[in-house]
Amino acid sequence: MYRHLFWDLGGTLVDTYPALDDAFAAVVREHGHEVELIEVARLTRRSTGEAVRTLSQRFGIAPERFEQANAALKKRWETDPAPAMPGAQELMARVHAAGGLNLVVTHRDRASATDLVQGLGLEVDDLVSTCDGHPRKPDPEMYRVLLERHGLDVAECLAVGDRPIDAEAAHRAGMHAVVLEDPEMPVDDDAEHQVSRLEELAGLLGLD
Repeated sequence: MYRHLFWDLGGTLVDTYPALDDAFAAVVREHGHEVELIEVARLTRRSTGEAVRTLSQRFGIAPERFEQANAALKKRWETDPAPAMPGAQELMARVHAAGGLNLVVTHRDRASATDLVQGLGLEVDDLVSTCDGHPRKPDPEMYRVLLERHGLDVAECLAVGDRPIDAEAAHRAGMHAVVLEDPEMPVDDDAEHQVSRLEELAGLLGLD
């Protein structure tokens, strides 16, 4: 039975996708084109970088324009953060009550990630970031750092993410993974579990 959760941040613990989709769609429209929001969403669910490349090539818009929109969005989140994913606070509290740890593995810089989880009232026990000098996922180094730091049995750990790279990184660290996905936009990944709501994780943790 799993006890400890290794959380991705954006798109998993924090509901960042709607604002990102809107921002990229706005860039397309500002350049005189039309794009359905669902088209943008399908791209961002795979990766922000892929969304930038695809939209840039399709509409003949410089990639920098999308990157600027993304940077402006992150700046806005410093004072007006995206909301926590539904069910996140409750599930994390239940993990703590059962003696488990909530650990965050993120590409976001440490200061903004820490401010974000604290501002949203998320009970995080530890957090590692690429700005600590670790390579980006799917490299498993950040997961391994947390495993070693807390002396955890990998069999009791479950990585929670929303993209294939989250599952890949977790597998390379020796742990199982679950992907949070929108049923209308399924993700092609190798995770052992898929859920559409965070509440569904309770069963995997024996918390039902």
